[in-house]
Amino acid sequence: MAARVNAAENDRLFGQRWGVDVAVPAATPLISLIEEASGAADTVALLRLSKAGVEVIETTITERSRASGRTLGEITLPAGTVVATVVRDGRPTVPGPEVRLLPGDELLIVSHESTEQEIHAAFR
Repeated sequence: MAARVNAAENDRLFGQRWGVDVAVPAATPLISLIEEASGAADTVALLRLSKAGVEVIETTITERSRASGRTLGEITLPAGTVVATVVRDGRPTVPGPEVRLLPGDELLIVSHESTEQEIHAAFR
């Protein structure tokens, strides 16, 4: 879970003890944090909706991904998981089973059952 910290002197209060994975300073643009996190790993949990039991996860297709060159219909997704959109060249598309995944594609995935690791494994 991410927490927005309005006052920098309070950031020490936001940590694992309170279920916070990352403390986000209010002054930092959210998009730059997502970009930074995305550069560190190919699969990143962007949002956890704990009450609904839903996670929103981003994964990027690389040249080494086994999903590269395959269609969405050819990929076995983990239980309770759907691909919400495929972003290619900065443009989101409605993903159908015929969409062929290419290196550089960013997928926004919604899951209510599977873990980030299981989703990563499906595309790596």
